[in-house]
Amino acid sequence: MPINPLLQDLARLTSEGRNPDTLDIDTQNALDIVTAINAQDKQVPAAVEKVLPAIAAAVEMIESALRRGGRLIYTGAGTSGRLGVLDASECPPTFSVPHGLVVGLIAGGEAAMFQAQEGAEDNARQGEQDLRDINLSGKDVVVGIAASGRTPYVIGGLRYARSLGAGTVALACNTGSAIGREADIAIEPEVGPEVITGSTRLKAGTAQKLVLNMLSTAAMIRMGKVYQNLMVDLHASNQKLEARAIRIVMQATGADEATAANALAAADSEVKLAILMLLSGLNKTEARARLQRGQGVLRRALED
Repeated sequence: MPINPLLQDLARLTSEGRNPDTLDIDTQNALDIVTAINAQDKQVPAAVEKVLPAIAAAVEMIESALRRGGRLIYTGAGTSGRLGVLDASECPPTFSVPHGLVVGLIAGGEAAMFQAQEGAEDNARQGEQDLRDINLSGKDVVVGIAASGRTPYVIGGLRYARSLGAGTVALACNTGSAIGREADIAIEPEVGPEVITGSTRLKAGTAQKLVLNMLSTAAMIRMGKVYQNLMVDLHASNQKLEARAIRIVMQATGADEATAANALAAADSEVKLAILMLLSGLNKTEARARLQRGQGVLRRALED
């Protein structure tokens, strides 16, 4: 028996292996180093492509949860946790969803976003407690994120979520992961050894970011937050976004700037509503009612 059984666990993880293509990276000049990193990064999209069916299944689970009043909750430690928090924080301004609909939890709490709390990831009980603290219910979906696929904090959270009947998704960068065995759906893009051994903020982190982009974006598209390829539920909270809102109305309707700006003003700055009013000729009250009948999906409202 080894003195430290964790050594056996790490030896089985491809994300912890030594990359034969970068054994001499410490002798290289700056251009050769970044070229080597870039060559490894090119492998990431191909790894993600192999798990697209699992990603799509997770999107369908998330959409179903959101439609029945549930939430999307990310939980992770270190880089994985920070990526979850980042994705969650970008949903309200991009899609005008309320704060709290998409939640990011990180081991060690808010402080861990800015300063590593290395021991926090080993606490499975805290993974459960953090979900208890936000009143997790069976209507929600929990996405556990861990590059290694073995983080106790994430395992504890997923086990608790399953005990409540919540949907569970695991996002790891090793196949047959421990967190994958705890989840309804396992998403496991295997990107192989890192440029720097065990530094999973690199290829593994990039793969996780790509998958998280897909989960939230595809779910929001399915929820009607996008018309054509335009962010029609954009929340214009600053000058740049106000200009973007006008531009979106112009692009969706063919209206000039003044007409688009006036329509937005008449629609209480709701981009989707302004577009429907311009394309249908309905007033605000009629257009809002039609959107409600179409469950917020602009195409359905236009076809009504």
